[in-house]
Amino acid sequence: MAGIATLRANSNATIDATITAISPARDVTTSRGPSRVADATLQDETGTVTLTLWGGDIEKYSVGQKVRITDGWVKDFRGKLQVSMGRSGRIEILA
Repeated sequence: MAGIATLRANSNATIDATITAISPARDVTTSRGPSRVADATLQDETGTVTLTLWGGDIEKYSVGQKVRITDGWVKDFRGKLQVSMGRSGRIEILA
């Protein structure tokens, strides 16, 4: 399985990582209307990356959990890589 250090923008990714931080949720307006978003920091032995959590996903996860991101979408946002679930991505709690 690939590590965070191998992630590339505009590609899908499957990684195992630990949530080391979650920002407070903030209200945003998207093209689909108002929503809530928070940023989780994921870490593995190769580095860290931001995971974008939307809506109900914000309360599902907590700091210290090990998660598997399957088919997540990697994008460049303001010069930093971010992972989101995109159309087909999934998050699974491992421990």
